Amino acid sequence: MLAHPPPKWLKPLAWVALIWNLCGVIAFALQMLMTPEVISKMPIDQQAAYSNIPVWSTIAFAIAVFGGTLGSALLLAKKSFSLPVFTVSLMAILIQQYYNFIVINSVEIMGSSAVFMPLFVVVIAILLLCVSFKGKQQGWLYAN
Repeated sequence: MLAHPPPKWLKPLAWVALIWNLCGVIAFALQMLMTPEVISKMPIDQQAAYSNIPVWSTIAFAIAVFGGTLGSALLLAKKSFSLPVFTVSLMAILIQQYYNFIVINSVEIMGSSAVFMPLFVVVIAILLLCVSFKGKQQGWLYAN
């Protein structure tokens, strides 16, 4: 039994979060399925960026999207384990963004529009982490 009933907005938020993170899984799958032919049709700078993605950045991307998806499913199921899962997902997002903004300087390659989606991803991840933290703190989420 939950210590306190969850707010009415929690379930719709968890569904939206799950759909959002499933879109991230699709984006990951599409990146993994990029063939050299597809990459060759990109601008030269982007070709270099997509051809040389290090394994650690790819692993971070996978942990970020699959962790976010699992965290959202756990939040939907009102499980407090969503908190550490969202924490790991956020850390992976930050590692991936380190690669994008520091290592390859994606703003230089793709312009200022390359800032908005990654920033949006980070903000959503932080918000989901905060909701999960508050849910655990307020007793909206089960411990097991």
